[in-house]
Amino acid sequence: MHRNRRRIGIDVGGTFTDFAVLDADGLRVYKAPTTPEDQSQAILQGLDVLEIDSSVPVMHGTTIATNALLEQRGARTALITTRGFKDMLAIGRQNRPQLYEFSQSAAPPLIPESLCFEAGERIGSDGKVLTELEVPALRELMQDLKKERIESIAVVLLFSFLNDVHERLIAAALEKELPDVPFSLSVDLLPEYREYERTSTTVVNAYVRPLVLRYLTRLGRVLEGRSLKVMQSSGGTLDARQATLQPARLVLSGPAGGVVGAFTLAKHALKTPQPQIMTLDMGGTSTDVALCPGRIPQTTENSVCEIPLRLPATQIHTVGAGGGSLARVDAGGVLRVGPQSAGAVPGPVCYGQGGEAPTVTDANLVLGRLLPSRFLGGQSPHVLDTELARRAIAKLGQSLALSIEATALGILHVANATMERALRRVSVECGYDPRSHVLVPFGGAGPLHACAIARSLGVRKILVPRHPGVLSAFGLLMADITSDASQAFLVPLAEIAAAPKRLVSVINRLEATVLSRLDSDAAQLDCSLDLRYTGQSYELTVPLSLPVTSENVDAAGKAFHTAHQVRYGYSKAELPVESVAVRLRASVVQSPEIPNPDTGAGNTPFNLADAPRTSVYFTADAPLSIPLISRDRLHTGCVFDGPALVVQYDSTLVVSSGWRGMVDLWQNLHLEWLDHDD
Repeated sequence: MHRNRRRIGIDVGGTFTDFAVLDADGLRVYKAPTTPEDQSQAILQGLDVLEIDSSVPVMHGTTIATNALLEQRGARTALITTRGFKDMLAIGRQNRPQLYEFSQSAAPPLIPESLCFEAGERIGSDGKVLTELEVPALRELMQDLKKERIESIAVVLLFSFLNDVHERLIAAALEKELPDVPFSLSVDLLPEYREYERTSTTVVNAYVRPLVLRYLTRLGRVLEGRSLKVMQSSGGTLDARQATLQPARLVLSGPAGGVVGAFTLAKHALKTPQPQIMTLDMGGTSTDVALCPGRIPQTTENSVCEIPLRLPATQIHTVGAGGGSLARVDAGGVLRVGPQSAGAVPGPVCYGQGGEAPTVTDANLVLGRLLPSRFLGGQSPHVLDTELARRAIAKLGQSLALSIEATALGILHVANATMERALRRVSVECGYDPRSHVLVPFGGAGPLHACAIARSLGVRKILVPRHPGVLSAFGLLMADITSDASQAFLVPLAEIAAAPKRLVSVINRLEATVLSRLDSDAAQLDCSLDLRYTGQSYELTVPLSLPVTSENVDAAGKAFHTAHQVRYGYSKAELPVESVAVRLRASVVQSPEIPNPDTGAGNTPFNLADAPRTSVYFTADAPLSIPLISRDRLHTGCVFDGPALVVQYDSTLVVSSGWRGMVDLWQNLHLEWLDHDD
């Protein structure tokens, strides 16, 4: 991207809506309180404050689809499936989330049984039509749908991924009989095998589609004709119109932007095209973590609220530990933190909006790690009330027989332990050593907890972005424009290598699909295969170099053995391998410059003795007087040792003892653990 190109990234979070504006003058950031009743209102407020004209394109990360699933407030949706399979959602996989709990109740499906309808038809496992679609019964089905006042429809027929003729006929009938009701076809969204996952994914798409359509339409009016692209779960953006057709691709929209931003920043700051980092995105409601082993990790095995969602997504693990996470004492007298959150309303107790249970933010405030006069540069609509926070924590501490400070430290320890477990899940449990990775904390609260979590994991290097509180919005500016498609392809890998033409034909069809969704002829194509050992019930996705040749297919097989060794601890090169699905991504690569801040004062030595002091509790005994550093004073080349408190508009960083900070060319702050003997 050239310097004269401008763009704005807008990420809607649970507590704040973040803005990152990239233009000829560099990067500007802003945070506005999220308006849960209508997210577009906070966006409009930010645009007015930043004085953004209508020519600036907008990259948007939204939680509208996520919240619809979390709160079970999607559209009144119907499912049309093959006769005899209407119980697909209710039966599911019969998993046992709690292995030793005798009585387990599954969450109710998004579509009740009364809204699941059957079509008389049947496609065989070879793709041949066994029973033609019964037209009279289809007309009757259309009338039943009209009587039920359906708002959205999901169509999933058995083996339609091998032959879509019947789903297309049903689509034609829906367009004629219910022209105002949106519908989702599984053959357009997920033409892959595994009926339950395909059904669940298509249902999710239909369930959230009317809400996303209304929201993006309303947002389009607010944006006054600006070009609008929306972040997908996969870490790429797509046109808003395409987003309304396949909104299930937006369920992890916001967190994906953070990983893209962290990875892009790390490539520059660590001076490597393949940085090995762990991301810690701590916001107001939750914390999202990811491990990037030289690349942004992708997966097709996701679940939201225990609902399978089989679409490409950035591999992110989320836990209920955010700044607004509520602290409480359970029936056994144990201190718990989260997953319940105070959210934007009423928010933490210190906001003075009626909150009663103390939160992680309240604990940080009581311990001196947040300063009311510096919160959001002193321009926050919320005046942090330390006394309110102290009273709430004191009440909690009474049941624990602890002082206010000890209780606040306990809240932080519990929250940190939750985030540490999340990072171990994406690292140690997946075969990666966290000690060989750099921790990148961001979100408004991430830098407050980074040093403590890093020490627990044995991580010795931390990279704190220049604007950590809005890194997800920054990531939207960095994201490529992408389009993904897949197709079931159950063929032994040896057969593909011997005769690649059949695979080439499938890829050509997928290419036409993904390119039709983009407005550019300069798209880069990336292909991958889902592979498994013959007989396995799970598979791994590995890249396939194009063009398709026997040599490239064999290379994909070798990559599978390596990936299997890393993920599961063993590989069997002598066993036959088979393909399950083909995936193709088209990307219009964006090349925005990361603006260098003014480094004119870079040669001026930074003297901690010149900094004011502030009192921070690291133990419950007594506060420690440490330097209070304004991030704006830290220029390229500055070096200092902890402990220190670094404050800025969008976040606060606690630098613990034993850490040394150094500022790079982009004003990112590198922290390194000094004690190399432990």
